[in-house]
Amino acid sequence: MASQPSDRGERVRPLTGSTDRIRPSVCQGCTFWQTRLGSRPIDRERWIGDVEHEWGTWGAVYVEDGRHVASLQYGPAAAFARAVDMPAGPPSSDAVLVTCAYLSDPSSPWSLQSLFLACIGEARDRRAPAVEAFAYRYPPEAAFAARFLVHRTIFPREFLADFGFYSLRAAGAVELMRLELGGIVTVDEPESVLALALRRTRELVAPPAPAPL
Repeated sequence: MASQPSDRGERVRPLTGSTDRIRPSVCQGCTFWQTRLGSRPIDRERWIGDVEHEWGTWGAVYVEDGRHVASLQYGPAAAFARAVDMPAGPPSSDAVLVTCAYLSDPSSPWSLQSLFLACIGEARDRRAPAVEAFAYRYPPEAAFAARFLVHRTIFPREFLADFGFYSLRAAGAVELMRLELGGIVTVDEPESVLALALRRTRELVAPPAPAPL
């Protein structure tokens, strides 16, 4: 696995209408989270304009050598109409909701941790009380690709738990999880969270131990 980059912050760019074109084409045309179940897709450009006017950036993109490595979409829960229809929903009205991620480079799984830290930092700067996301209880034998690679709208439960998220409610294998931001007060703590998340990611992608002879 590649080592953690020292210039992590410089590679994380805010997700806006301008930087959206860096993301994979499937993301650029997606309105899943913006559209209620059974409703017609909304005007995505209008949604972007409204959110940027009322909120600002609505996610983050990790870029390396001009290429997309990973991206994360998030914003005020009210901006994502589909969240009301999700199992274990709806999210709390006061939360910043993380809705989906896209990991292009399987050799850089730590980029998702960097983007989650960017989300947590931005939510704190905006004085949001919490960050929420939907989680799924994957079986222990689930491979890294099934948990993280390419497009994900629901995150592995243990991945969120490593950041301090706890379960609000569950519907089958799906949970709505919440991270309270009031208790995250020190500058050093995000780094310790990143170290823990990196360790857990290494555990998830480590090859299985050889069977005993």
